Amino acid sequence: MTNLTKTDEIQFRVRYGETDQMGVVYHGNYAQYFEIGRTEWLRKIGFSYRQMEQDGIMLPVISLSINYKKSARYDDLIKVKTTLVKKPTAKIEFDYEILNEKDEILTTGNTVLVFMDMHKNRPTRCPEYILDQLSI
Repeated sequence: MTNLTKTDEIQFRVRYGETDQMGVVYHGNYAQYFEIGRTEWLRKIGFSYRQMEQDGIMLPVISLSINYKKSARYDDLIKVKTTLVKKPTAKIEFDYEILNEKDEILTTGNTVLVFMDMHKNRPTRCPEYILDQLSI
């Protein structure tokens, strides 16, 4: 794998329904923001969760950590940076940074997901077609 730190960024505005009465993003929504980043990361290297599931592979989260630095607020334009940590095996690991419009870090995090064979309900190795794409 020639570019081990494959990183992608996506921007979007915080929606009203993601905040509490003070206009601050509810802490549980950051995991969803990580999912948006991860889904778009996969899409930009040529794959979708939908296609993987049609191919019989699921990616459940087995570990999630979040470190809150500053609050995101309603209508903020935020950026989610998603970085592949290392070459996938039966697991795939991502680091995240969520930044505001001033490029201040609001939140950092990490997820580990496992490739699951949906038919056998057992972990399996990362599909070759993903590994091939990562070695470009």
